[in-house]
Amino acid sequence: MTSSLILATHNQGKVRELGALLQPLGFSVTAAGNLGVTEPEETENTFAGNALLKAKHTCNATNLPSLADDSGLCVPALNNAPGIYSARWAGEHKDFTLAMQRVENELKALQNNDYSAYFVCALALCLPNGEQHVFEGRIDGTLTFPPRGDKGFGYDPIFIPTGYTQTFAEMNPAEKHALSHRARAFEKFVAFIAANKTVV
Repeated sequence: MTSSLILATHNQGKVRELGALLQPLGFSVTAAGNLGVTEPEETENTFAGNALLKAKHTCNATNLPSLADDSGLCVPALNNAPGIYSARWAGEHKDFTLAMQRVENELKALQNNDYSAYFVCALALCLPNGEQHVFEGRIDGTLTFPPRGDKGFGYDPIFIPTGYTQTFAEMNPAEKHALSHRARAFEKFVAFIAANKTVV
């Protein structure tokens, strides 16, 4: 049996990554943007809060199970910025070249040699019956400049996960999917679906 799941995002990079993760589970996936669902303003102050906000908005608009991702890059030396504002640092046109340059400029301005960073992902699942669930994942690493690699999206070209030498943007997508913050949150989602097969 195939279940329909709406991805509450207009970000095509997230659609590709989540779609690849969801396909083996038998879900028929559609992006909210393809259904004309608007993007709500992200007014919460946590990844989980914003993910729930987006999932609820899409679920209410479609009356279908909706999955939202809120994720971002946190840099301890910058008080964990850009954090929940990771997409906003890329500006109106979602230019992550500018966002990565801003991260580098702000670190240089601090003359701080701490280039540690981590990605966080919160996945929120909202169901038409009012149920909602959140699954979170995190991966630690270090930043590198200038950006390297042309795979992935967002801040991937400047992030090297701990224990590796390549940035996320240099890795084969399958390798990144296996260890990313999104994959770790997704593992919890999969475990939930396996234990609650009648939910979605």
